[in-house]
Parts: sequence; structure tokens; C-alpha cells
Amino acid sequence: MTETRLTETASTPAAPGFGAALRVWARIGVLSFGGPAGQIALMHREVVEERGWLGEDEFLNALSFSMLLPGPEAMQLATYAGWRLHGVAGGLAAGLLFVLPGAAVVLALAALYAAIGAVPLVQALFLGVKAAVVVIVIEALLKVARRALKEPDRWMIAALAFVAIFFLSAPFPLIVALAALYGLLRGGDAGPAAPPVTRPLSRTLGTILLWLAVWWAPLAVLWLAAPGSLLVEIGLFFSKLAVVTFGGAYAVLAYMAQDVVNAQGWLTAGEMMDGLGLAETTPGPLILVTEFVGFLAAEKAGGLALGLAGAAVTLWMTFAPCFLWIFAGAPYVAVIATRPRLKAALSAITAAVVGVILNLSIWFALHVFFGEVTARAAGPFTLWTPDWATLDPGAVLLALVAGVLLLWLRLGLIAVLGISALLGVAWALIAG
Repeated sequence: MTETRLTETASTPAAPGFGAALRVWARIGVLSFGGPAGQIALMHREVVEERGWLGEDEFLNALSFSMLLPGPEAMQLATYAGWRLHGVAGGLAAGLLFVLPGAAVVLALAALYAAIGAVPLVQALFLGVKAAVVVIVIEALLKVARRALKEPDRWMIAALAFVAIFFLSAPFPLIVALAALYGLLRGGDAGPAAPPVTRPLSRTLGTILLWLAVWWAPLAVLWLAAPGSLLVEIGLFFSKLAVVTFGGAYAVLAYMAQDVVNAQGWLTAGEMMDGLGLAETTPGPLILVTEFVGFLAAEKAGGLALGLAGAAVTLWMTFAPCFLWIFAGAPYVAVIATRPRLKAALSAITAAVVGVILNLSIWFALHVFFGEVTARAAGPFTLWTPDWATLDPGAVLLALVAGVLLLWLRLGLIAVLGISALLGVAWALIAG
């Protein structure tokens, strides 16, 4: 039997009890606002800074690995952390608890939206949340930058990555590939030696086959029961989407929106933007906007029951492959620490991720503070131009308050998000 030698991190502390870990994963799932930047910062605070369940290097290696995969990187990072502590059961618990709270909120809001259209009270409630999220993302950017940009060339990689994705609209996989190539060529020093463990390749193959079956079995049953039905179309569409979402949800939103609105005709452009707004201001990965799309497309065709089925199919086909990528690949992350070139490659990728997070931070802030933001072409460059007449002074004021609460007074995330949400409602009432 062919075997692959893997290396575990020797300094990782003893795993917590499964119940204690569940409480932390649930807390992260409920508080996972702010897109990938805020979510990664929250996980770092919970599992590295406060509890020491993962070491700093292991966390960054796992983050770089997750950024290489299609799908929501923060959810996959949570799944890896759970797997690292308690195996497959821990990975399932961490991954599901990261997704399910936000999925429940998005489903409820999607059903309400389908019944009565846009909900002003909900929009007012989330105005403060969005403003707070801007500050959370900025705080996360600073923390990730401090960890990843320790050498001059890493600063250069981050700057080039930002220019490439923000101004040149370069595809995220290309940015990752170039950063990895630079790291491989440059090389680096190996980490400390650690006791190796043995993992048969046959076990990895078995994991891949098992999770491929888990991923595709429900869709196969649907196809046998009702070939050509809308649910099958939804399943096929989002399974394809699941394998091209490199760089997280933002990297694929334009493609999905265009296909959903223009090619499939499931939603209008306005409905698509409303769904994105709901997903941006609820916990969980932004890719949960797919649930809104799947629900609304099916609900229009057959009412609430079909809408619920559409949401379930969408969630399954979007997130089941995430467990496939992690459970098959996570055991190999530890080998990075003893392979200088691999370690340098992932370090360079992490530096590039800083530039990508800066891009997401600016993109998100523009769309929170301005009602209209236009992408204008200037030769090879894309310039994001806000319409200053649509500046929302309430959002700016609420962001400043959130900044004081989070960065100066150091209040917890729950308190900051709760206060910001209430202030958002108050502002909406005052503004009329």
C-alpha cells in the first residue's frame, strides 16, 4: 500500500471537550458577520488568541489552503479547525454551525420578502449592522496584515494583489497562482521537525469517493424522480457554481447575477441586489445569497413548499463539496511546516490575501456608504466611482459610532452589533 508521510504540529495544545467546542462553533456561527475578513478575524480571536486551540502558523497555513479551494474560505477554515480538534465529527459540527444560523435567517427573510416584498423595518435594522461590519472588516484587515506582512516582499505582494484585483479585475485564481509561484521559486526555511504520522492514499481516495456520493446522491434521486424539473436545474446550476467560486463569494457574484437574471430568468436585477443585501447583513458566508436565489426561483414557480425545497437543494449543492475539499485535503496541510518551498508558497498566498481583503473592504464600504456605485472602464483599469449625491450620512455616522465602540472602547462583537442595529432603527425613524 502506497503511503504519504504527513507532519502534525507538535505544539498544538490538547483538544477541548467536544461540548465546549460546540459552544464556540455555535458562537462563531451566530456572530459571523462581516464577510470573510470579519469571519476570519473572529475565528482567529476565538480559537487562536483566546483559547490557543490552533497555533498561529497552523491557522495561517490553513487559511492559505482554504483560499486555494473553491467555495467560502471562512466556512472551510472553520471546518478545518473543527476537524483538527475532533476529526470528521468536529469538522461537520464546525462547518454546519458556521452555515446554519445564517441560512435560517436568510430563509426566513427570503420567505418574508416573497410574501410582502422589501421589508423597511428589516432594512433599517440592518443599516446599523452593515455600518458596524465596515469597522469589523477594517479591524480584521489590520490584524491579518500584521500577521502576514512581516517582510518587505510580502508588502509588495499584497500591494500588487490589491492593484490586480481592484483596478485590473484580474481573476483571483491567477493572483493566487502567481503568488504561489513566487513563493515556490523564492523558497524559505523549514519549520521545526515534528513526529510524522502515516496516512494511506487509499484512505484519501475513499474520503473523496464518499463525499462525492454525499454531494451528488440527492440530485441523482431528484433526477430519477423528476428529470428536467426546476429543482434539478437549480441543483445543477449551483453544483457548477460550487466548483468555480475561487476567492469566495465576491469573485463569483457578477457571474451568478448575470446568469440568474439574464440567462435563467429566475430573478430580476432588483431582486438579485435585494438578496445580496440580505446576505451581506446576516451571519454566515456571503455565498448564502445562493439560498435566497434558489428559494425565490422555486417559490415563484410553485409556492412556499417548492421554495423551501429549492432552498434546501441550493444549500446542499453549495456546501456539501466544501466538506469534500477539507476532509480530503486537510490532513495534508500539516506537511507545509516541514516543506520550505510549500511553506513559502502559502506564505506568499497569505500576503496576496491581504490585498484581496483590502479590495473587499473598500468594495463593501463603498456599497454601504453610497446608494449607487458604478464601475467605469479607463483603458485596462476599472474605477469604482460612487455617486456622491447618494451618500448615506446615517451609514457614515453609524460606522463612526461602531468604530468608537469596537476600536476604542473595545466592546464585544455582540454588544457592538446589537447597539448598531438599534441605532440603525432609530436613525431610520428620525430620518423619516
